[in-house]
Amino acid sequence: MIDYQAILNTINSQAATSSDRGDVASYIPELSKIDKNKFGIHLINAEKLEFSSGDFQEVFSIQSISKVLSLSLAFSLIGDELWSRVDVEPSGDPFNHLSLLELENGIPRNPLINAGAIVVADVLLSNLKNPKEDFLNYVRKITNDTSINFDLTITDSEKKTGFRNIAAANLLKSYNNLQNDVDTVLDFYFHQCAIQMNCQQLTKAFFMFMNGGKCMQEQTYLTTSQIKRINALMLTCGFYDEAGEFAFEVGLPGKSGVGGGIVALLPNKFCVATWSPGLNKKGNSKLGMEALEKLTTATGQSIF
Repeated sequence: MIDYQAILNTINSQAATSSDRGDVASYIPELSKIDKNKFGIHLINAEKLEFSSGDFQEVFSIQSISKVLSLSLAFSLIGDELWSRVDVEPSGDPFNHLSLLELENGIPRNPLINAGAIVVADVLLSNLKNPKEDFLNYVRKITNDTSINFDLTITDSEKKTGFRNIAAANLLKSYNNLQNDVDTVLDFYFHQCAIQMNCQQLTKAFFMFMNGGKCMQEQTYLTTSQIKRINALMLTCGFYDEAGEFAFEVGLPGKSGVGGGIVALLPNKFCVATWSPGLNKKGNSKLGMEALEKLTTATGQSIF
């Protein structure tokens, strides 16, 4: 029997003494205000037992972690039709680069870079009656938590500074890969990224990716085939141009966000989320990456 609690406590204690905590994201003004000394970790296993340490109940902006949730909803709505509009290859580029988008005629490399997630947002706009409300309700249902909401201060901050996302959306529109108005798509995308959750809520949101498509309430949202594909995308594309490093060091499918969150999972075993706002040079949580490497090393559990 693995003593997850003792392992998480040790990881938290080590994080508390770390002198190099990375740098808080500054290009979104509201994110630059977050205290980089924060650190939280929460794990839920297949038996729904929960283990946690540190600031695991403090909410933060999940940012790009939301891309997996929007992808899962879009995939459940339109199935494999989605892959005609977005590819499934690692980009090897930072999350907001646009060069490949033009080279490849407006088809984003994968749904977990910004351009790909903007296409997914367009799909949701075309297939949901009340897109923002319906997406938020989807997240609330899979977590069984109605307290989850958008942080509208972050949304406004992103709208004022999201020039690369605006450029990406216009480029996608020029290649006829957006069906809806650019401003409407971006409004949804900025709201999606500004969802607030804590580590505990994140593990519950991602429980279904560990549990064969069934959420915490054992309701089925995705097929096992769809889960396999989403987990594969998280492993190969979930950390932008550091996905190989995460697979090498940690060995789990996962997704990061510039708010400092990381969520990762081992199918049929556990789902874990960390939060530490300081980022490394690739835009991933520095202490979060280190914590998850320590977790898989200490437990001897990874997909490899």
